[in-house]
Amino acid sequence: MMSAGTPATAAEARDVAEEAREAEWAHPSFVREMFLGRFRLDLIHPFPERHDAVEAERAAAFLGKLREFLERYPSDAIDETGDMPEPLVQELRDMGAFGIKIPEEYGGLGLSQVSYIRAMEMVGTKDGSLGALLSAHQSIGVPNPLKLFGTDDQKAKYFPRIAKGAITAFALTEVNAGSDPANMSTTATRDGDDWVINGEKLWCTNGTRAELFVVMARTPDVVVKGKPRKQITAFIVERSAPGVSVLHRCRFMGLRAIENGVIGFENVRVPAENILWGEGKGLKLALVTLNTGRLTIPASVAGGAKMILRAIRQWSNERVQWGQPIGKHDAIAQKIAGLTADTFAMDAVALLASSLHERGGTDIRLEAAIAKMFNTERAWAAVDDALQIRGGRGYETSASMHARGERPVPIERAMRDARINLIFEGSSEIMRLFIAREAVDAHFSIAFPIVGPGYTLKQRLAAFFKAAPFYATWYPARWMPSLRRYGEFGSLAPHVRWAERATRRLGRALFHAMVRFGPGLEKRQSVLFRAVNIGAELFAMAAACVRAEQLAKAGNPSSRAVADAFCWDARAHAAREFGALFGPRDVARYRFAQAALRGDFEWLEDGVVEDRQYGAGG
Repeated sequence: MMSAGTPATAAEARDVAEEAREAEWAHPSFVREMFLGRFRLDLIHPFPERHDAVEAERAAAFLGKLREFLERYPSDAIDETGDMPEPLVQELRDMGAFGIKIPEEYGGLGLSQVSYIRAMEMVGTKDGSLGALLSAHQSIGVPNPLKLFGTDDQKAKYFPRIAKGAITAFALTEVNAGSDPANMSTTATRDGDDWVINGEKLWCTNGTRAELFVVMARTPDVVVKGKPRKQITAFIVERSAPGVSVLHRCRFMGLRAIENGVIGFENVRVPAENILWGEGKGLKLALVTLNTGRLTIPASVAGGAKMILRAIRQWSNERVQWGQPIGKHDAIAQKIAGLTADTFAMDAVALLASSLHERGGTDIRLEAAIAKMFNTERAWAAVDDALQIRGGRGYETSASMHARGERPVPIERAMRDARINLIFEGSSEIMRLFIAREAVDAHFSIAFPIVGPGYTLKQRLAAFFKAAPFYATWYPARWMPSLRRYGEFGSLAPHVRWAERATRRLGRALFHAMVRFGPGLEKRQSVLFRAVNIGAELFAMAAACVRAEQLAKAGNPSSRAVADAFCWDARAHAAREFGALFGPRDVARYRFAQAALRGDFEWLEDGVVEDRQYGAGG
């Protein structure tokens, strides 16, 4: 058995990831079909809605309380001190903000996923640190995995406490185990009726304030086909348990009041009944939990984009330069056009992904991943443009503006807070790898033995005859034009038709990439990432169009104009990625990067001053 401290090999890391991966698709997915070149608009159109008048009334009451709280929430002061006062947290407890989705029978609000993300979108318009507190607790903390995988006894024991405001955290990341959990060193060993946990967890959001943790730990390996296989198990751990300690509170560029830290576990005894789901199922539990957990961030950043849009629209009308408001100048107008269109798309993407989950019958793992990746990247671009439009006032803190008598607009804080969204709960690169893995899975599962290494001629021929019936119908169909005109979308119909054609082209392109690169495709990440980028643009186009159609029917015809503006931009982005898909310079640039890593161009670093303020090892 390999010790927990030994770095995992590439093969071991892949085995751990593949073992935890959800290989089966019990329900259809619009995005998965899209990467196969099939434009299954019926899966998302009409826009999924939930009509529950009772739930809507309860949600409205809660959202009203939350809005009143946020209107007086002192974001700038809390950002400056880096600490969230307990009386404010208690107000959140009292209104049920830590039990939004916990069933009413356990004392929670029992609200829907859509009501929850509307709450998080509202928080996103005001404060990133507060959003992190509520999101990390409810999206990846104890409530979500407990709801999905907990036993009746576990729910009865913990849900009432959580509904009353017991804050929770998710403890997975370690110094040497981030996106690669195979390197996890925290261990849990069986001792009678208990498990004993030892290790440290890094960047545990809410960890410095939490009463309960979901802790991921390595449990003893199992032997499968004569080879040891690593196991990761999820435990519910009480903060009050002897041996649990906060070793350090981490401080960051943004989210300055986030309760994030290094949590130590030294001989922490945990009852066996505190295992969630089952021994060895921890990593799969984490991945399944994140499928829905990731839906929070897209909504939060969409809320932030709405705040930015309002601030920039007002500023661009008020600020006069060279004889007219700056919004009249083409350079600024172009940025405002993009910001407006992207904000609508972000809102549509976040709401669609959550609505699909709420409706059920759809596997949203890819929709959630694209929503997280797309929205966080567009939100970052939005705050960057906003800072540029505001100029010095964008770079200045809102507290400083207030002190000198100007209306404070927290663009500077928004930029600091927004950047982390491209990293946590799955960085943009990890999201692209995850999406790409699923995008090519159907082809590799069918045709890999034909192009992969290590197969005999007999095996290749057998695989060819097995794959032939599928590709004999699938591939020609990717070239066939559609007869559907999508007239119900009115002025947006040309965009929907374009998205359908581009979807077929994307399906062909991924198949061609597999044939061209064979098993080496998994290492051609630039190619795969461009394909994922295309898929993200197409999904956002579809979301924008079906959302605009829904709003237009509800009496808001201007929604089509916003969707139209977004679709033109998305088409340009997708066309650019199609043109560069196979990256003729990718290999050369990779070799160049390796030369840089070897130090071949170290002379470029001449003049760098070493930082010795923390000593030689700091």
